[in-house]
Amino acid sequence: VQLQASGGGSVQAGGSLRLSCAASGRTFRSHPMGWFRQAPGKEREFVAVHRRTAGATYYADSVKGRFTISRDSAKNMVYLQMNRLKPEDTAVYYCAASSGLLIVSEIRRKDNYDYWGQGTQVTVSS
Repeated sequence: VQLQASGGGSVQAGGSLRLSCAASGRTFRSHPMGWFRQAPGKEREFVAVHRRTAGATYYADSVKGRFTISRDSAKNMVYLQMNRLKPEDTAVYYCAASSGLLIVSEIRRKDNYDYWGQGTQVTVSS
């Protein structure tokens, strides 16, 4: 199983980027897929997740209203549209997928995700 993330780059504050993640090797049609990020010297943190079974999306408070996660299950892909980017959004962004059907209390914990992409760098300058 592989997750391949792409779309990172460098933008000025207020700009936008769209991240993509393509999964191969198995389908995650009914399983949570999402994004985490890790800034230098910090822990990897939850950003957003799409729960296919509930059709629901969840976001970290720090990105709510600015980021939008979407999914194309037929293509086994997940996307993260990031608008109004801030310098504090600078991090390596990782896509992740779970082999389990996570309940709401579990979706923000990185330990509950089995598969990870290689990460894509997002740099936001002020």
